[in-house]
Amino acid sequence: MCGIVGYVGRTLDGTALDVVMEGLARLEYRGYDSAGVALVDGDHVETRKKSGKLANLTAELAAHPLPPSTTGIGHTRWATHGGPTDGNAHPHRGGKDGKLALIHNGIIENFHALKQGLLAAGVEFTSETDTEVVAHLLAASYDETHDLTDAMRSVVARLEGAFTLLVIHADQPGVVVGARRNSPLVVGLGEDANYLGSDVAAFIGHTRHAMELAQDQIVTITPDGATVINFDGTPAEGKAYEVTWDAAAAEKGGYATFMEKEINDQPHAVADTLLGRTDASGRLVLDELRISEEQLKAVDRITIVACGTAAYAGMTAKYAIEHWTRIPVEVALAHEFRYCDPIVNERTLVVSISQSGETMDTLMAVKHARDLGALTISICNTHGSTIPRESDAVLYTHAGPEIAVASTKAFLAQITASYILGLYLAQLRGGSFADDAQAVMKELAEVPGKIETLLGRMGRVKEIAKFMADTRSVLFLGRHVGYPVAMEGALKLKELAYIHAEGFAAGELKHGPIALIEPGQPVFVIVPSPTSEHGLHGKVVSNIQEIRARGARTLVIAEEGDESVVPFADEVISVPATSQLLAPLLTVVPLQVFALWLSTAKGLDVDQPRNLAKSVTVE
Repeated sequence: MCGIVGYVGRTLDGTALDVVMEGLARLEYRGYDSAGVALVDGDHVETRKKSGKLANLTAELAAHPLPPSTTGIGHTRWATHGGPTDGNAHPHRGGKDGKLALIHNGIIENFHALKQGLLAAGVEFTSETDTEVVAHLLAASYDETHDLTDAMRSVVARLEGAFTLLVIHADQPGVVVGARRNSPLVVGLGEDANYLGSDVAAFIGHTRHAMELAQDQIVTITPDGATVINFDGTPAEGKAYEVTWDAAAAEKGGYATFMEKEINDQPHAVADTLLGRTDASGRLVLDELRISEEQLKAVDRITIVACGTAAYAGMTAKYAIEHWTRIPVEVALAHEFRYCDPIVNERTLVVSISQSGETMDTLMAVKHARDLGALTISICNTHGSTIPRESDAVLYTHAGPEIAVASTKAFLAQITASYILGLYLAQLRGGSFADDAQAVMKELAEVPGKIETLLGRMGRVKEIAKFMADTRSVLFLGRHVGYPVAMEGALKLKELAYIHAEGFAAGELKHGPIALIEPGQPVFVIVPSPTSEHGLHGKVVSNIQEIRARGARTLVIAEEGDESVVPFADEVISVPATSQLLAPLLTVVPLQVFALWLSTAKGLDVDQPRNLAKSVTVE
């Protein structure tokens, strides 16, 4: 969860503190229970840290300034071990002389046993964290080796769990050492300065040149470069790449919140994810998959693993992939997948979906699937992240940085990428499936323009949200692909407005949920197109009548021109017409806008909702 930044430079122009604080501001979405920095200052290390949001640390630094420095680390915390207090905030010092400072993302699973050994040796602790244990271990090891990289190598061999560690020592100015296991860390390569961060947002204002680190590696940065070794001490090389977006993409761009900006980014997110996926004849070309056509043709079962919003993208994709390929698709919550004795083999394709590529539950599911012999493909938005590297292949979305904790544009990009994968599999199977693929890709190309049009019509949705600021419960109903959209709409409201919200399959209404309907109960209903198959449109209109008869306030999302819903709707929110399987790319947008503005009307922090962080990097 936590955000981490490391910096070393050759001169004091643009001091370490400036760079680190800028990086923390860009990473605060990863955790905002507390924040802290540590700088090398001559023969000692100076630290400042405060509980609460980054603004509290900024005020602390104004009251107690730090000296100029060329070496520093910084941290924004999402609390695991120990509450969000000043004492538990990172960095943590190690050793009696306090010359070493450490920051950490993840959980050290065997910290208790290690702590008992340190207590027996007379070490005194000032926090409740597992991180301080590692700081003292590193300090002791440094006293023996007098080399920060060697000390890190010695200590990580004793640690169990998932972690990224960054450490500095006053005796080695101009050096930051990092280590990663099942937790994100990327290197930024500059001129006379180098950087470390949880993701590239930490240093995108200074360089777009980055380097991936593999699993179980240690990196040492100095002003001259970056050196990588494996945990066993053997030399290694990181994979260099260039970040395709710049610092402006991680700014609000004139919007009041990142979430508002990212909702309005969605036409570009979908268009960019489609870009370059077809050849001149309109056939899908996915050379990046690195899995042979023969292997993919042999797939007879697909399992999608994901969590939260990504899981709802997977549920949406299930309808489409099964329709286009006739391959059975199962959607499993990643944190349950490993523990349900899943039935997978070499003919199973396991598709993981993760915006960050660091979601721990999803990463562990991917590893388990590979152990069982399955093919694995990652759908991911973050270049160089762990899940793509652990998968056989990756299909990147191109949504750009998503800073708001509640996901919006990543959701649409994930659906788009999942559809591309499904259509590619259909194309490989030939016949009418291949014809479907080209036709759907043409229709998908029109969707960004339709989203743009829809976003221009959201004035009434904003008004409804403001009127409903005191609402304590909202229900959502949908059928077919509208069902995961209903659940995603409910999730957004829970995340942002902290009120009761549930999404139901509309067909379940009479099997229990209708008991929740009472006079005034707001219910959003996602209505299929009148041209949808199996008479779904009429069935959902009947659902609207049933709840309206019991006093519900019906907020209906329907295709423009659908007059049949008007007599039964208190509000009709029209979306541009599209085919049934592509409709979620449009029908979810009003629900995102509603959640954004209802939360805003309540005076809540839209970008940083309580208890949440953007990337869940612990199980």
